[in-house]
Amino acid sequence: MSLPVIHIWKKAPFIRFLLPLIAGIILQWHFQIQTGVLWIALCTSAIITVTFFFIPFFERYKLSAVCGMEATVLFIALGGLLSWYKNIRHDQDWFGKNYNNESSLVVTLLEDPVEKTRSYKANASVDLLIKNDSCIKTKGTIILYSKKDSSFSGIEYGTRLLITKPLQEIKNSGNPGGFDYKRYSLFQGVTHQVYLRGSVPSGKENEFEILPGTNKTLFQQFINNSRSKVLGILRNNIKGEKELGLAEALLIGYKDDLDKTLVQSYSNTGVVHVIAISGLHLGLIYWLLTWFFKPLQKRKLNPIAIGWLRPIFILTGLWLFSLLAGAQPSVLRSAFMFTCIVLGDSFARKSSIYNTLALSALLLLCINPYWLWDVGFQLSYAAVLSIVIFMQPIYHWFYIKNKTLDFIWKLNAVTIAAQILTVPIGIYHFHQFPLNFLFTNLLAVPLSSFILLDEILLCIISFIPPLAAFIGQFISWLIWIMNSYIERIEMLPFSLWDGLQISILQAILLVGVAAGFGFWLMEKSKAGFKYALAALFGFVVLRTVSFIEANNRQQLIVYNVPQKTAIELIDGRKYLFIGDPDLLADDFVRNFHIKPSRVLHRIEPAIDFENYRRQENLISYNDKKILKINETKYFSPLKEKIPLDLLLVSGNPKLYFNKLAETFSVKQVVFDGSCPAWKISFWKKDCDSLKIPIHDVSEKGAFVMSLR
Repeated sequence: MSLPVIHIWKKAPFIRFLLPLIAGIILQWHFQIQTGVLWIALCTSAIITVTFFFIPFFERYKLSAVCGMEATVLFIALGGLLSWYKNIRHDQDWFGKNYNNESSLVVTLLEDPVEKTRSYKANASVDLLIKNDSCIKTKGTIILYSKKDSSFSGIEYGTRLLITKPLQEIKNSGNPGGFDYKRYSLFQGVTHQVYLRGSVPSGKENEFEILPGTNKTLFQQFINNSRSKVLGILRNNIKGEKELGLAEALLIGYKDDLDKTLVQSYSNTGVVHVIAISGLHLGLIYWLLTWFFKPLQKRKLNPIAIGWLRPIFILTGLWLFSLLAGAQPSVLRSAFMFTCIVLGDSFARKSSIYNTLALSALLLLCINPYWLWDVGFQLSYAAVLSIVIFMQPIYHWFYIKNKTLDFIWKLNAVTIAAQILTVPIGIYHFHQFPLNFLFTNLLAVPLSSFILLDEILLCIISFIPPLAAFIGQFISWLIWIMNSYIERIEMLPFSLWDGLQISILQAILLVGVAAGFGFWLMEKSKAGFKYALAALFGFVVLRTVSFIEANNRQQLIVYNVPQKTAIELIDGRKYLFIGDPDLLADDFVRNFHIKPSRVLHRIEPAIDFENYRRQENLISYNDKKILKINETKYFSPLKEKIPLDLLLVSGNPKLYFNKLAETFSVKQVVFDGSCPAWKISFWKKDCDSLKIPIHDVSEKGAFVMSLR
């Protein structure tokens, strides 16, 4: 049986360029190779590669290995240069090179402000930097936040603002295992943010001022107007907040109205991919467009119409939908892939799907190399590749005569196949695995596809209000059925395997295990079996080492939770939480700030914590002594000072470190997230004069101390 697994390398020559490009992107990001070195490598390898074309054929054949190495070096250097130049901080016109707190900025809103729980939010491009009475043209993007009661609510895309309030650099929380928001924002070209209280006097100046005129592009305005019109149609005809939010996400990828609890339910049951616009949606649009323009294939028509008009119309429809959907990496990947299919079809050439995928990935990474770190990008390619490789072999496990049952089995075969290569990536990023994914995908995939088609129909007939209202009610009912089904599946026992923690190397080894066993089963190759066993052995070894490290861990962690006190003592795989009790009831804050650390360290709540003693605010663990001060207290001077390994300050107590130093000998002071910034600045001066090391979690992230 000849299957694609063994022939991918031969069938997809673009993979030979894609892999070195990826290597160059990763090397540049982690090691910051000088651009001069990369340019020399790029030019040298390009000259040598071109020179090979002037060498006689037989001589060129003898030196083919050298030519391959030079091509590899060329694309590694290209990947490194793309990574360096895409970093907005390396741009000579980046506003951050000349910005200080005395500067003012002229910015243009890149989108309509989005309403959040307590504020409005919008991205804005920085056009001008005003410094020392001079204007400098700049580039860059910032995030604007504003109170709901400010005049910020009346502005829209293209509005120009003068901002005088100092910007804040985007930082991470610094908590163990936490999301790297700073890197994520940088990959979007965003480096700073500012919270505006309104265009009202703040001291001597306004925090921002709305400037006359707008800065809009016709194309972006067309896209925004089209999205607004589609959103208006959906909001007028679809009832129910959950149903409307899901309908908006399904059709054009608008996720601001999505219910967070519902999204978590879809994630926990393994069908969150139906919410994100991906190849599934583009495939349906492609099918609709090919069906609609099928009359152009009639023989009576001019051959030019058949050869050019039909693919032009199809590609225009695909790319318009992709742009309306927000041009996310998964959408662009699918658009590129279907573009290659349409063009290949037009020239009567059936290209390899592996080559199409490799080419689309190559083009996307040339546009933005940082999409390599995008989770949707990774999962999208892994899912498509997994389906292409494993779907047919899995489908042929059973032969079913009944067409209905056969169709149901085919859907399950697609679902099972998609999971093979995406499971390791999903576990690495989300630390969970939905055990009931077969049951949820069985209904969600076909139903979401049908809902999407109905939404397109709704937009087409929206000019007939009675019919649009009927279709909208029907869509609302279908979405309610799907949501109810997903939420009930989530409530089943053992529906989710949560708290999984693997490293990136372990994820790669798991992919190797899946690929090796798949190669062995489909090609009957002993080599595949051996490679799978080797990868499995490596995974087990790394997994064992990580568990040994977890069992021997003894730490104290002071988390960076804004306006809260959150401390945990860790002994092996058990933890004891010491902090504000309301954090135990606030699922969102706990899951965002604290849960990632618990997953990373593989810890569970302790019933009995050995070697732990507490007398009021003095904590003793092993040989360590920790004093927690969260209210004003006075201590008497002592001739023999009490040694403290850690002094933890919480809240807003009245505290004088020079007097405290008469009672305690402090090795380290930590200010947690509940301390006011203005008071910390005074405390820091006192600690500096006493030469006591300090750690402010709001600035430096979580504080971690070994308790051994």
